[in-house]
Amino acid sequence: MGSRSGAVPLPSFIVAYAGDTLWTAMVYACLVFLWPRLSVLQAVGLAVGISFLVEFSQLYRAPWIDAVRAHRLGALVLGRGFLATDLLCYTVGGLLAAGVDGLLTRRRALE
Repeated sequence: MGSRSGAVPLPSFIVAYAGDTLWTAMVYACLVFLWPRLSVLQAVGLAVGISFLVEFSQLYRAPWIDAVRAHRLGALVLGRGFLATDLLCYTVGGLLAAGVDGLLTRRRALE
């Protein structure tokens, strides 16, 4: 949300894509928190898969789900409209989260 708030001037590329990228990283972090025994590969697959499902669900239009999406929380969770570029952002976000997780896990193993 902060990347799109305008509170801090950021390059337009970051404003356009950071939120979607970080959304999948957040899903990854939630999955690892809830199920710590997930492998990195399982967690990234689930995080990207969930993100893709949410994005493709935006192709479905019905009054009840559009009403949910009209509220701020509903829009944050479900999005508002399908964008193919978001699929790339989700993939990058999942891979970044997995990379950070791998680095932190390796660092802890070395200590």
